[in-house]
Amino acid sequence: MEIPHSISDRMARSMADRESLLSPRATRNADYLRRSGRKPEEPVIRPPFSRDADRIIHSKGYSRYIDKTQVFYLVENDHITHRVLHVQLASKIARTIGRALGLNEDLIEAIALGHDIGHVPYGHLGEKFLDGLCREHGIGGFQHNVQSVRFLDGVEDCDLTLQVLDGILCHNGETHNQCLAVEGEAGWDSFAEKLREIEAGGDVLPFTAEGCVVRCADSISYLGRDLQDALEVVVIDEKDLQEFPENCMALFGITGRGKEDFSEINRTVLDVLIKDIVTNSYDADCIAFSAEASACVEAFKAFNMHHIYDNARLLKNKEKIGFMFRYLFDHILEDIRNERKDSSVYEDLINAPWASRRYIDAASPAELARDFIAGMTDRYFEQVFRQSLLPERVRSRYRVEGPLPGERDRP
Repeated sequence: MEIPHSISDRMARSMADRESLLSPRATRNADYLRRSGRKPEEPVIRPPFSRDADRIIHSKGYSRYIDKTQVFYLVENDHITHRVLHVQLASKIARTIGRALGLNEDLIEAIALGHDIGHVPYGHLGEKFLDGLCREHGIGGFQHNVQSVRFLDGVEDCDLTLQVLDGILCHNGETHNQCLAVEGEAGWDSFAEKLREIEAGGDVLPFTAEGCVVRCADSISYLGRDLQDALEVVVIDEKDLQEFPENCMALFGITGRGKEDFSEINRTVLDVLIKDIVTNSYDADCIAFSAEASACVEAFKAFNMHHIYDNARLLKNKEKIGFMFRYLFDHILEDIRNERKDSSVYEDLINAPWASRRYIDAASPAELARDFIAGMTDRYFEQVFRQSLLPERVRSRYRVEGPLPGERDRP
């Protein structure tokens, strides 16, 4: 169905009016860069960055957010944050900041929704194990931001804009910067250079202000939330809270060190840090925290690292999980090399109708094993591991699905 010209013309004028109110730093819809443009654009009803957000939401990788660990794996608790909630929180925070600063909210949403698609089962612990295995097999290290681009631009070939892919590639929630200024040029060659630099262990910044906002929002979204979740699942207790940084206590107005004093910390963190970024970025040429807030974010991250992410309670199954990653990587690699077509890697990746044939044909066996594991949810990872290691149990009676191995040769 086509929208009548009388309506589409009015919509186009309305969109132009809205864009005229954006900040000079904002990315305009007309400046989008897309590699192939296989489908015609509909800029009036679906601007290019809005279309990218749709493509990400409808990707297979986005569907798998639902059962991927954020921080706390192997915990049966429906109230803690999983990856799908984290990206929604990051998107909401980034769009709030972007709206206040007059930036392109469609671009912000697309970057935020796609930024963590490359995360592996069991969160950052799983990423460390997969990184080691990739290096052992000569295919370089593993970084989830690079993998996010690999899934969306290669495995599923979503034909996203350069601006969205750049923002996804350049997000880095593990580092902290007081001020983020745009970096690089709007071009595919520049993007390829950034990709090489990150793969070599470097850190680069987005070339859009919207990408810088998402990078800040990523950190803001998990600081207080991870602490509240840690208290919920009793990874930390009031003894740990005694070491909570003094500058954070002051900035967030926390007066005591009991659990009840931290019950609203996530709400306070969001309110204080969002307002701080808006205040310090409004008339500036970068996206910035104040010196006080920046020091607080840095201290908060260090506290969470020591008391949550490196906590012995959280890491008690580290050796078992490491064994699972190594066993499964080797088993999948063997299935690929021996062309076992009934293997899960063939059914759910190599022969999957949604996987790009160009990607499949170009990837080495080790790269296919990496990408298959990286795309797994926690539950599917455990399921494939059990199927690979344990004998299959027959229910009631054997099904007849053709002759058993060797029966064709019998007289």
